[in-house]
Amino acid sequence: MNPDTKHRFTPLLIAIGTIVGIFVGSFYTSHFSGGRINIINTGSSKVGYLLQLIDNIYVDTVDMNSLIEDAMPLILSELDPHSSYFGPKDAEEANENLKGSFSGIGVQFTMEQDTVNVMSVIHSGPAEKVGILAGDRIVTADTTSLVGMESDDVMKHLKGEKGSKVKLGVKRHGSKDLQYFTVVRGDIPVVSVDAYYMMGDKTGYIRVKNFGEQTYAEMLVALADLNMEGMKQLIVDLRGNQGGYMHIAIQMVNEFLPSGKLIVYTEGRKSPREEFRSDGRGAFQKLPLVVLVDEGSASASEIFAGAIQDNDRGTIIGRRTFGKGLVQQPKEFRDGSVVRLTVARYYSPSGRCIQKPYEKGHGEEYDNELIARYERGEFFSQDSIHNEGPQYKTSIGRIVYGGGGITPDIFVPEDTTGMTSYYREAFLTGLIRQFAFAYSDENRAKLTSLRTADRMEQYLKRENLLEKFAQFAEKRQLRRRNLMLQKSRRLFERNIYGNIIYNVGEMKDYLQFLSKEDPVVIKAQEILNKGLSFPVKVEETKKDSSKEARLYSSESFPLHQNTVRVFRC
Repeated sequence: MNPDTKHRFTPLLIAIGTIVGIFVGSFYTSHFSGGRINIINTGSSKVGYLLQLIDNIYVDTVDMNSLIEDAMPLILSELDPHSSYFGPKDAEEANENLKGSFSGIGVQFTMEQDTVNVMSVIHSGPAEKVGILAGDRIVTADTTSLVGMESDDVMKHLKGEKGSKVKLGVKRHGSKDLQYFTVVRGDIPVVSVDAYYMMGDKTGYIRVKNFGEQTYAEMLVALADLNMEGMKQLIVDLRGNQGGYMHIAIQMVNEFLPSGKLIVYTEGRKSPREEFRSDGRGAFQKLPLVVLVDEGSASASEIFAGAIQDNDRGTIIGRRTFGKGLVQQPKEFRDGSVVRLTVARYYSPSGRCIQKPYEKGHGEEYDNELIARYERGEFFSQDSIHNEGPQYKTSIGRIVYGGGGITPDIFVPEDTTGMTSYYREAFLTGLIRQFAFAYSDENRAKLTSLRTADRMEQYLKRENLLEKFAQFAEKRQLRRRNLMLQKSRRLFERNIYGNIIYNVGEMKDYLQFLSKEDPVVIKAQEILNKGLSFPVKVEETKKDSSKEARLYSSESFPLHQNTVRVFRC
């Protein structure tokens, strides 16, 4: 054959070979997998062809990478509410709270009047080493002004690689000129057991914010310290804890269960049943225990609470949990983006799936389900809880329900006593928080010298803060309502005092102040002190209906919830 002719037919031969290869591959794929991969390939080809058409002939220029990034979440939203996609930058941020540390300057801040206000400086962190103080306002980072910048953009300027430097321009209270500090960024610990302390002589209290890489180790330290202080009974507060790593929750529950108890099991279409049981090595297997939950407790929190409840190991107090019983597995792409795909459901020891109902593609309804609970009165009355899932039984025969969160053994409602339109507007507009911050800033030295939450509270009671707030709010267009001000006095004082203590103290001080009037904590202490934290058999309940642990509380007090968005960098 002529060499020129040979070269002329080479592309044709390659094309024929490719078609034959595709045909043979499709035959074997169909033969050995029932055609499922072939269907996927067909769908992928259509998507690929569509993208190619857009790129080639669409009327306007399109950023194809951006288009694909936008399409990924939409595809996953058609599966279930918790399968999700994170771009490279978002993936790193999403994992930060679960990691043991991140690299930054070592402060917690809020945005007040478009300015970065340092709420606290992390002990021994980079910022503390150069002299930055709580109450400072960070105005510039290197040559960039941070005033008026969105919080996410502020974070980009303050965080950075370990060892890198940033020059901060700081406005300090009482000083006219900016002061400049050069901070060398370093590893900043992320703490998930953010407070623990003794409540009286024998009750330990631990609050767990989430279930991260170091949470189990942090809990062991907290338990050891409380044990040294004479702890005889324990409250674990999981309210607002949205979850985290399942294996961490399993390790933590293991500390309280005897050997061989089922903690949780998972199962999915492609994931065979896997059981997780206690190994009997826990050091607190007989410690009286109460677990606090609410509608913000989800995922790993529900694994913890469900294992305690189903094994009749302790009493669950509060409000019905969120209802997330789906297990996600992260898969990373080459560019650092991550898809978290639901691969299984988890089940509590009694066999119930805690996942609340959802319809594929109806994410908005799912997201608004907590609002629906509120509107039908579930936060205020146990009778409004809809337990529509199947019934299951705990180890001693108590009835529990699947299909929508964990219903506590003892329900403690929210209460609207003292609520007025004046208080609601003051709270929602942020005026209470703004007043508390301004007062904290003016009196930081004095308040810090008082050291404890109790001493700060006694000092604040003498300061006539309610009147000062009314004047502050009136200057900002909130018309004074004296009758409503007095009716909501307790709510105002609790919120104002709490925010001030939070601004100048530690999380421990803040929670100690709140716990004195927190109805859920009060009920927990009551159950523990009466020796009723261990559930009793159904027969015993019938014989003695006066058992306090079997009664639902009619007491209710408004909870103060801090709504300030706090950032770490």
